[in-house]
Amino acid sequence: MLFRRVIVAAVVAVALMLLAAFAWTWQPAIAPIATPVRPSVDEQTFRLGAELAAIGNCIDCHVSDSGKPYAGGRPIPTPFGKIFASNITPDAETGIGNWSEEAFHRAMHEGVDREGRQLYPAFPYDHFTKATGDDVHSLYAFLINQPPVHNAIPPNQLAFPFNFRPIVAGWKVLFLRETPLLNDGSKSAAWNRGRYLVEGLGHCGSCHTPRNILGAEKRDKAYAGGDADGWETPPLNSNSVAAHKWTADQLTEYLSTGWHRLHGAAAGPMADVTYNLAQAPTQDVRAMAEYIASLSTQSAASSIPPAPRDGNPVAGASPEIVAIYEGACANCHNDRNDVGPSKAISLSLSSSVRESGSANAVRVILQGIEPQSGSPGAYMPAFKTMLSDEDVGSLVQYVRERYTNQPQWTDIRQEISKAREGGS
Repeated sequence: MLFRRVIVAAVVAVALMLLAAFAWTWQPAIAPIATPVRPSVDEQTFRLGAELAAIGNCIDCHVSDSGKPYAGGRPIPTPFGKIFASNITPDAETGIGNWSEEAFHRAMHEGVDREGRQLYPAFPYDHFTKATGDDVHSLYAFLINQPPVHNAIPPNQLAFPFNFRPIVAGWKVLFLRETPLLNDGSKSAAWNRGRYLVEGLGHCGSCHTPRNILGAEKRDKAYAGGDADGWETPPLNSNSVAAHKWTADQLTEYLSTGWHRLHGAAAGPMADVTYNLAQAPTQDVRAMAEYIASLSTQSAASSIPPAPRDGNPVAGASPEIVAIYEGACANCHNDRNDVGPSKAISLSLSSSVRESGSANAVRVILQGIEPQSGSPGAYMPAFKTMLSDEDVGSLVQYVRERYTNQPQWTDIRQEISKAREGGS
């Protein structure tokens, strides 16, 4: 009898805990708007919304398989499974066509959708919560006036218990801080504007900050480097691996064009970021550059010793790999000061070659660099069908030894495998 009472009491206690958890995580639905009647928007607000969407790189996550902007469906890999980006066009059935501005604001600041469901932080509302109400208003006005696209999004592919949305509320208690950024009176207006954009809608820390076991950014290691889609995102703080210290002028050019002669070309996810920032106001990009450059002001130069511009002698390099390097790389990546049509720089300046892991060097060899359609820019052919895994591994090690004074990489084989499979 006592045993039964203990079991009943335990069941009741668990039930009460579950009920309390449900009540704690529950959010009410916000009434839908009449979809044929969309709010009118003036040209200035619409243009500002477009600029903010470019700074937030919204189009690159919320893009459909057919390439239709903001239609969603792109799979976003996480350690917990795949999350599919939502449709944020004003389609009534599959998009946000029946979302009011109140519902959109709640999603941006609190990570809760119109129906009251917890949103996964792959949608970086931990940064978007810093956006002002006026900027959220402009972004909503821009998106709600885009052409509607009917595109049903696949269900997320998450393992239990991560497929149980209410647990996200617990994540928010631990890691979400809904606090606006206050201006720093000791800094310039441009620096404060840059911090607002970088920390907020730009959400640069989402990629350039390492994450803990629960997928939250490690605040004590802000901008210490991370990863995005299998690419290694370099540190933006004083741990930068760049051969030349980034300046605000250099960053402005790089962020606006995707290239700088002392740093090379943007590749992987960063290439999309720079393409979008090219459509943002110059003064905003300059402000972002000023703030980012300030993150490494305590470091006069990279802590990684430079290699000679023409490289170190590589003892024991096989004639086959030297021939591959001379034929596939050296013609563009010459060690002179001039830069040819491909805009390839000396590999002694390449951050990909200087990083602690081989992910970026492997991926840029396999995938190459393509300029955005219709725009000039740096380019490099993809060698994934021309070189074997063994060739790629030997070539990467050869370049590492020739153009840095760093230890040889030990992760090349697995990075080649992940890059070939499209994994991260």
